[in-house]
Amino acid sequence: MLKQNYPNPFNPVTNIEFSVSKSTFVKLAVFDVTGRELETLVSQNMSPGTYKADWDASKYSSGVYFYTITSGSYHHTKKMILIK
Repeated sequence: MLKQNYPNPFNPVTNIEFSVSKSTFVKLAVFDVTGRELETLVSQNMSPGTYKADWDASKYSSGVYFYTITSGSYHHTKKMILIK
């Protein structure tokens, strides 16, 4: 499960919480509006549980960004807004 980041809008750091229901490989990445991957926040095998990843966007400009989690067959994307 992928939750909405908080705070949103944010400046410059936001938290992204997600849950893993079974042991699996998890990738959590941030993308710009053109679909270009900017950063990978998580890329590892994870055990069941709830986790939090922080994204420091201080080097990026204001705008809309997306974050996507992929875990096995689960794939979900959410939108976030950076305001400077």
